[in-house]
Amino acid sequence: MRRPRFAFGALVTMMAATLIGCSTPGAPSPDGQDLRIRANTGAIESAPLLYAARDFYPGGLPVEKGAIPNLVGAENIAGVFDAGPADVATHAETQALRYSIEHPEIRIILTLTEGHYRIVARRSAGIKTLSDLKGKRIATIPTTSAGYFVHRMLQKEDLGFSDIEAVRVPIDEMANALATRQVDAVAIWDPYGERAAQAVGDDLISFTDPEVYSEMFNLNTTTAQLQDPAKRQQIVTLVRAIIDASSALQTNPEAAQRLAAERTGFALEDVTGSWSHLSFPAAIPDKLLDIMVAEEVWLAEQEGRSPRSREAIKDLIDSSIYEEALAR
Repeated sequence: MRRPRFAFGALVTMMAATLIGCSTPGAPSPDGQDLRIRANTGAIESAPLLYAARDFYPGGLPVEKGAIPNLVGAENIAGVFDAGPADVATHAETQALRYSIEHPEIRIILTLTEGHYRIVARRSAGIKTLSDLKGKRIATIPTTSAGYFVHRMLQKEDLGFSDIEAVRVPIDEMANALATRQVDAVAIWDPYGERAAQAVGDDLISFTDPEVYSEMFNLNTTTAQLQDPAKRQQIVTLVRAIIDASSALQTNPEAAQRLAAERTGFALEDVTGSWSHLSFPAAIPDKLLDIMVAEEVWLAEQEGRSPRSREAIKDLIDSSIYEEALAR
């Protein structure tokens, strides 16, 4: 679904500074009960939501650390995500597909950010083309969207994971592992990919193809929340705020970048250096379903099950909240 241009986009941008000063984070939402928001506050992709909740939602709203498990009461969040319930939560489409096997009530209601991944490599490792990755040591996390990206990029050259050595390296150490020749390449989301690129300097060669795969970092909820009239209106208000915030940050990204650095703990230069590898659609992109259908086949093979049909995957995407928000 193509996002229309808003005539009031420039006005939103001019008003952003005023809104920053007058909002009151944590104030009650219009019906007197806060919308419970969970986001991966360690990911730059959360920037549009963080910016919208602070500066564009009426009265402001707090955003706590979390993800899809907080929507469905999953038990495996300890040590990864903070415990506690949520009405809406962020996560990449990979994890929406994974969790929806046991929790088919999960719904994607908006794509916040597209992450344009890269395979960052050293030329001195004998890598000049994508096919040169055969036999090379690549640091990635195979079960995540980064691993799926590697899978798709290798497919372009009729290669697979069996043709490389996938190396598990702590994510904070990937850049150093590349610079010190422990690995030949790194495939991970930003800013870790950006750090790896900076670590090798002039020895850098990178491979990317958004047409092959872009991470779709989404806002998710459940059918129960969508069917609750009061909660639904709060979610519509939040999505409208995200649309406005995303419009504002296209032309004036500094406020969102500073907020992202503050909340994620990354240095501001890490955030700004990664910004060109992200886009902020605040929409339901047409390609979302196609990405998920193709990725479902990969996940099903990993998990030893049959892939779900295109219609079953389509049911996980609910555009009605976005459409209602556009009408406001």
